[in-house]
Parts: sequence; C-alpha cells; structure tokens
Amino acid sequence: MNRCSKRVSAEFVRPEIRETDLLTINYTSGTTSRPKGVMITHRNAWMNSVGTLRPSTHDLCAIVICWTLPMFHANGWTFVWTITAAGATHVCLRKVEPRAVFELMATERVTMLCAAPTVLISLANAPEDLCVASRLREFEFSPPVRRRQLPPSSDSRKSLAGRLSHVYGLTETAPFITVCEPRPEHAPLKISDRATIKARQGVELITSGELRVVDEEGNDVPRDGVTQGEIVARGNVIMAGYYNDPEATEQALRGGWFHSGDAAVVHPDGYVEIRDRLKDVIISGGENISSVEVESVLLRHPAVQEVAIVGLSHERWGEAPHAFVVLKQGARADENELREFARANLAHFKAPHSVTFLKELPKTATGKIQKYVLRARQPAIARQ
Repeated sequence: MNRCSKRVSAEFVRPEIRETDLLTINYTSGTTSRPKGVMITHRNAWMNSVGTLRPSTHDLCAIVICWTLPMFHANGWTFVWTITAAGATHVCLRKVEPRAVFELMATERVTMLCAAPTVLISLANAPEDLCVASRLREFEFSPPVRRRQLPPSSDSRKSLAGRLSHVYGLTETAPFITVCEPRPEHAPLKISDRATIKARQGVELITSGELRVVDEEGNDVPRDGVTQGEIVARGNVIMAGYYNDPEATEQALRGGWFHSGDAAVVHPDGYVEIRDRLKDVIISGGENISSVEVESVLLRHPAVQEVAIVGLSHERWGEAPHAFVVLKQGARADENELREFARANLAHFKAPHSVTFLKELPKTATGKIQKYVLRARQPAIARQ
C-alpha cells in the first residue's frame, strides 16, 4: 500500500497549547547588525491581533487587503492573523509593482493597504495612466510618511484617496504598540497641521500594555514635545526573547522593560513622536542632530523623492551630517541647492555638509533604509 492510499482520520485532535508557548520566530531586518530571531508567543500574537482590529473604521469582514507588505516581516505586521480573524479577504502578489497593485485595486475591489513608506511613495509617484478609481478606504503605514510624499484625499487620482492610519511597533512587540488615533479637535486644523500630527506615533493600543519615554536614569521625560528619551514598553505583546541569544535578550529586556532604541518626545496631549533611532543621532561639535528632522526638511524640496541622512566622520566636528539623495524622475537639483534649502529651514549646523546623489537607496526586503551600508561609503566620499 502506498503512502497516499492510507486512511486518514477525519477527526481533528486539538493539541494542548498554553498562551505562553512559542508560536513563531520572526527575524529582525538586520539594518545595523546580524538579524535576531524574535520569539513570539500565542498570547503576544492574539493580543496584538485583537488590538489591531479595534481601531478599524469599517465593517471588518468587508475588508479586502492587498498585500503590499511582506508577510514574513512580523507576520505582515500581524495582519496575516488579523484579517483572517475578521473573516476578511487577502489579495496576494509576489512582488510590489505599482501596475499590479492598481490593477488589483480595481479587479478585486481592494479596501485596505498596509505598507512601509517606500511602497506608498512608489504608488503616489506612479504614472498617471496607472491610477484607477478604487474602493480603497484605509492605509496602514509605519514609520511616518510626510504629507508631501502622498497625494491628499482630494487628489484627482482617486485611487489613493482614503484614511491614513499611522501605526508604530517593532518585531519584538509583535509588532504594534501605538496608533496615531485621530481626535475630533484635529478635524478643523489645516491639512499641514493635521499632517504634522499624523507623523507622530501616537498613543498605546488598548491591548499592548504600557509604553513610556524615559531618560538615561529611567525617569519619564516631561510632556513638552522637546525633551528626548527612549521608548520602552512592557506587557502583553513583548517578545519572550531572542532565539539562542541570551545576552541580546538580557540587554533588550533589562529592568523588566523592552528597550526599543528609538529616541522620542512626548507632546502635551500624550502623543509620542519618534525623533530618531538612538544609533542614528548625529553628534556634531557637541550638538545633537536628528537625522529624521533633516530628512523631513529635504523631503519638502520638490525635486527630492527619497533621502537618508547619516553622520560621517569630520576632522573638526567629530562627525557631520551627510545626505544621500534620490531625485524624482526628470527632476534636477545640485548639492549647493539642497544644502541652502536645508540651511533656510534648519539651524545651520544641522544642514548636511555634503550630498551624494544615488539612483536608489540600499534597503532591506521590508523597505527599511540600510544606513550602515551608506556609512561604509565614507572612504569613497572622502575621495570625491
């Protein structure tokens, strides 16, 4: 008797599963070092899925999500389980290409996208002939996308009209821990002011646990929107640890809190806003420079599509900001123009000392910019 002809019992025996049992091992993006295996438990995933469902603004089972996000990354930001739990529809594609995405919007009546800024920027800058009317109602995105990079809901390209929901988290937090929840008082604000708020990480999800922004002594920073600290979290969604890496686990979970490595401020309304990764803060002549702040300014230049700011060694200042820039197709700008644009909108010491133009920025499979690759170009830049 061959294996295929064996009788298979129709009865399913559910195994005994504890909520603390390991469910998945998800590997980090490895933007700065060797990827680490994040151990997610059944409780982590369940609580995050429930918390992710809650902020939805429409009939859950009517959701049709187009997978412009890798399913392997934090289980598609937990949406693999969240959409399934809602009894909603998954629309999959092997590679994110604007033409394919827009076609699926029309043929599959897509209502929702979840994506990193890289993907949303590519859709927003797609040729006009690709854009079609759709039923798209909601974007989930992380980290922040600046308003200039995406068309507003009144844009003639109706395909990208919809609510933008900004969420924040890490693989280690299963992943979401905050959402930039809109408030009634935001509605009457100017578009530019609403965009400024939307770029914040926001407030805790109801199921995620506790989130704080603390200084080096572990004290909460004041809610002044200025004083920076590190985002730390504990509770339902925090990983069990890193697979076969006790030292990294102990470092990340020291003091009973998960240390994110993200430098942030807290605004008077309690909304958290990331200013930089701690490792990406540039210390130039004793002054701290947020790479995110400089990037945000340069992204307002009409010729700039993408930009990454890194600190490179400098004889006088120790290190200084350097800009790696990708221009929009057909656009022109030179180094001096971009430097002067930054100086006009920032304190002069924050402006990039030099600019390198690239056709594309090095990224991970999940769309994150690999700044360590750019820092490695220091010798080549010095010879320019």
